[in-house]
Amino acid sequence: MSWRIPRWPAPPRVRAAYTTRQGGVSAGPYAGFNLAEHVGDDPSAVAANRARLRAGLGLPAEPAWLRQVHGAAVVEAVPGPPREADGSLCRGAGQVSAVLTADCLPVLLCDRAGTVACALHAGWRGLAAGILEAGVAATGRPPGALLAWLGPAIGPAAFRVGEEVRAAFLDRAPEDADAFAPAAGGWRADLRALARRRLSRAGVTAVYGVTDCTYSEPDLYYSYRRDRRCGRQATLIWLA
Repeated sequence: MSWRIPRWPAPPRVRAAYTTRQGGVSAGPYAGFNLAEHVGDDPSAVAANRARLRAGLGLPAEPAWLRQVHGAAVVEAVPGPPREADGSLCRGAGQVSAVLTADCLPVLLCDRAGTVACALHAGWRGLAAGILEAGVAATGRPPGALLAWLGPAIGPAAFRVGEEVRAAFLDRAPEDADAFAPAAGGWRADLRALARRRLSRAGVTAVYGVTDCTYSEPDLYYSYRRDRRCGRQATLIWLA
């Protein structure tokens, strides 16, 4: 199956999906449902995969694809060339927010009333930079009125990092130390645990998601850390 539907108590107007690498027409290291134009895949294959995504999900518009830079900028999900940001926001029908990942954590936000929705790209740099907090603020809603969903990402057993990564979090929040476990030459980092803690501190406590590890499921997901040269899966959200 090329895409799956998140299980979370979002209001009926909020629609969301996340893709796998299965299906599609991409070949070689990008086989099969690669949705990224910037990784070296045949542009015609990416275009065909994106067309299949739009048709299969019945999207109201082309997703607002981003030029992701592991930062904390969140923009409006509007048509046009990809903008430099790591999150986008929908406030009405006809907009589709999307992020591309291959180990980083995709995060969806929406309010309980179904009036705003947001997709965020949260690798460790983005988490440390405050992408989740920026997304919460961009919604313009009280944090307690928001729901969050965490998608497929590299799991802690596979995600080894250096001391500088651990310090980037603990220098500001020493209580996050238990999201890191000692490993040979460094630490194992738990992106989901870090995301949940940062969301909680931002006031978002209704957090859902999957525990799929992109690194350990090569038949299902692309993983940059595992393969280096690979495609990207997408996580999307929009308002019906």
